[in-house]
Amino acid sequence: MDFLKTVLIILLVFFALRFSWKLAKPYLFKYIAKKMGQRFEKSFGANPFGDSPFQQTTNTKNAKKEGKVTIDKDAPNTRKTSKTVGEYVDFEEVD
Repeated sequence: MDFLKTVLIILLVFFALRFSWKLAKPYLFKYIAKKMGQRFEKSFGANPFGDSPFQQTTNTKNAKKEGKVTIDKDAPNTRKTSKTVGEYVDFEEVD
C-alpha cells in the first residue's frame, strides 16, 4: 500500500509541475525577451546605426551639394586567370 501511495504522489507532483509550467511559460518567456532587449539596448544604445537616416547632416567633411552627381569607380580586378588548367589525361576502358 505504501508503494502505491508513493507512486501516486510522484504522479501527482509530475502532473502539477507540468500544468504549472504551461501556465507560467508565456510570462517567463516575455520576461526573458524583455531582459534580452534591455541588454541589447544597453550594449548598442537606443539606435545602433547612429543618427536617423531622415536627419539632415550639415558641416560634414565629405558633404556634397544637393543635385551633384558623382560616380565612384571600383578598383580594377587585379586577379589574373590562368588559361592552362591542367594536363588532359585520356582513359581507356579495360575489360
